[in-house]
Amino acid sequence: MGDFTFIPLWVLQDLVILGLGLAALVFIIRKEEHPESIVLELFAFCFLYASVYENFATLQGWYGYGRSILMVFNVPFSVPLVEYLVVYSTLRLLEGAGAPVLARPFVAGLSGMLFDFSLDPVALRQVVATAEGTTGRWTWYPGPADAQIYAEPVYNFTGWILLCGYAAVFVLLGRAWQRSSGYRKAVGLAYPFLAMVASLLVLVSPLSRFLLWLWPFMDKGSVAEWIMLAALGLAGLASVVAALLAGRRKAAGRGESGATAPGPGRRGLAASAREEWLALLVLAGLPMLNLAFCLGGRQWEVLWLVALGAALEAGLAALLLSRSVGNAGSSRGVPSRSRRAGT
Repeated sequence: MGDFTFIPLWVLQDLVILGLGLAALVFIIRKEEHPESIVLELFAFCFLYASVYENFATLQGWYGYGRSILMVFNVPFSVPLVEYLVVYSTLRLLEGAGAPVLARPFVAGLSGMLFDFSLDPVALRQVVATAEGTTGRWTWYPGPADAQIYAEPVYNFTGWILLCGYAAVFVLLGRAWQRSSGYRKAVGLAYPFLAMVASLLVLVSPLSRFLLWLWPFMDKGSVAEWIMLAALGLAGLASVVAALLAGRRKAAGRGESGATAPGPGRRGLAASAREEWLALLVLAGLPMLNLAFCLGGRQWEVLWLVALGAALEAGLAALLLSRSVGNAGSSRGVPSRSRRAGT
């Protein structure tokens, strides 16, 4: 029997994500009005959507992963788990902020991209020598013609926009179906699986190639990859602005009707932060932890990119959280998925 490969840093990173996953289960059970549906969303996202695609990518030889505590075939379980946590946390903050439903998938995609800027450059550089040979936390095998950002294809960052955005679209559709059915149990049990299968089918469809590099008009590796990364990123940014404006209009409407709501002062923000602690840990805490790993590993080349991604992701979370404080008054008494909203 060969020597057992044990890489303390990777074990620590896995334990953080797995622990956060357990914390998310507790949060969902305590906070959501219909927790069973959200737990099934998590399960279906991890095992019917993200893990399926990630394993397909490894079999295609696009990239590979190092050994993890828990593996779903070739992929660490922590990978699809953290992807779902990003989608769930962003959608929850958007709901609290009263963002237009049509804007939410674009913001979820933007959130995924910003999170990835803090994650992937660090993981790519975590390479260690073991008894089994040199191995990396995550290793890309880009082609010589691929457009790259620090040895990582540009379309991978755009791919996070699509992965998170597609899931957000079909999760929102599923939740709307559940709501319109009067929260029938059968619908709540079915929509998470249907939503993730639909997301996977769209992810592997020609639509994704068009959104990644304008196929069939342009080729992979062309300037179109940069164009689509910028275009989808700007679409997400515009959706953030739309969400903020919608929240401001709601606040103005409450003022005209004489309704009162807690202002976004320190007490309001603190209370909202305590209420949405999971989203803050996922969208602000994890990117900052990635930044710490980047500094600890002396990855100076990518430090600016990791720091920028972490700062923007944390800033997005803080912005949405502050808007949810302003909408707290109008959310009470209105049907919501959350138990805290008076349902």
